[in-house]
Order: sequence, then C-alpha cells, then structure tokens
Amino acid sequence: MKENPTAEVYQIEGYCDTVDTQSYNLKLAERRIKAVESILNQNKIKISDSIRIIPFGEVFDFSSNQAENRKVVFFYHINLNEVSFSDKMKKATVGELLNLKGMNFYNMSEVMLPESLPILEELLQIMRANPQLKIEIQGHICCNPLEVQDISTKRAKTVYDFLVANGIDTERMKYKGFASSRPIYPLPEKNEAERIANRRVELRILEK
Repeated sequence: MKENPTAEVYQIEGYCDTVDTQSYNLKLAERRIKAVESILNQNKIKISDSIRIIPFGEVFDFSSNQAENRKVVFFYHINLNEVSFSDKMKKATVGELLNLKGMNFYNMSEVMLPESLPILEELLQIMRANPQLKIEIQGHICCNPLEVQDISTKRAKTVYDFLVANGIDTERMKYKGFASSRPIYPLPEKNEAERIANRRVELRILEK
C-alpha cells in the first residue's frame, strides 16, 4: 500500500472466536479494529473520511479453527478514479449486467482466488443495505468451448451459498452458469491474465 500513494482504506471489520459472550466479543472486535487502525495511521496509510467500521464479534461464518476467527480484515481502493462497485450498483437499472471485477477463480475450479474476498464481502454489504435488491448470479469459464463438471454453475453457486450463509434470503437470488459462451476475451485467450478475467461471475439486476 505504501507503494501506491492513492491507496485508501474504506472499511475495517473485526472478528473474534466463540469464547465468551457476544457483547464482550463485540467490544473486543472494536478494540482489535482500533489497534489495526492505529498501525495504519502510524504507517501513514490513508484512511477514508467515511471509513466503515464493522465489528462482527462472533456472529459470522466462523472457522472450526478458532485461531483463524481472531482477525481484522480491511478493504482499500488503489485507483480512486475508478467507480466503485457500490456506486455502479446504485446507478444500475433493472436488467443491467454488472461484472464483479476482481472476483476470479482457479482454473477448472469453483474455488475463488484469495484476492476475490473483498468484492464478495462488498456484495454482501450491498445486499444487506438494499433489502429490495434481487439478483441473478451468472458464472463463466475460460479456455474451453466445452464445459466439464458444470464449473460455471458451481462458480455462481459459490457466491450464492456465501450470501445465503450470511443471511441473505434465497428468494432474492438466482444462479446460472453460461460455460464459455460469453467470454470477455475471445477463445483461445492470449495469456493467463485473459484466462483469469474470463473465469468470473457477473450479476444481473432483477429488482431494485
């Protein structure tokens, strides 16, 4: 982030394990957030004036490994001139298709690349903040004209399952796979960057 002067933190989330009460863990999550915020300030990392602070405590889809639950996650923008996904969603009209830029997958798999988590979390916050919003989640693959093991549908369902696990009503969502019938870059792709871009998920707005 220091190497990117436009980097700006816009959201910090705090989590705890399941030991002790939820009220205690919420306060503990807040303290953890403040500790990370202090480290960011000490290192002169820019923090947005409209920073979102979200302490989850122990109320989230936690890991069976308690150590993995004791964490703070923060989200940041690099290119501030680029319109954020949240802003795109606000302006989107019914029927419009939105690319979840940055949400990509390992080849021949419905497992997301680690860097996809922030956009997935952002989508969850958008769904929570807009209870009238209904979407169709569309999955895509790269490389091959013929699909194996229905990977594109499984990718869409990965996003669907994450939202359901975090409290989003199933009546608000559909999911569907399109294989490689709608690539961003034509097949065969020229390089790995194009293949990664084609392994993606998009959203169609059904209701707002």
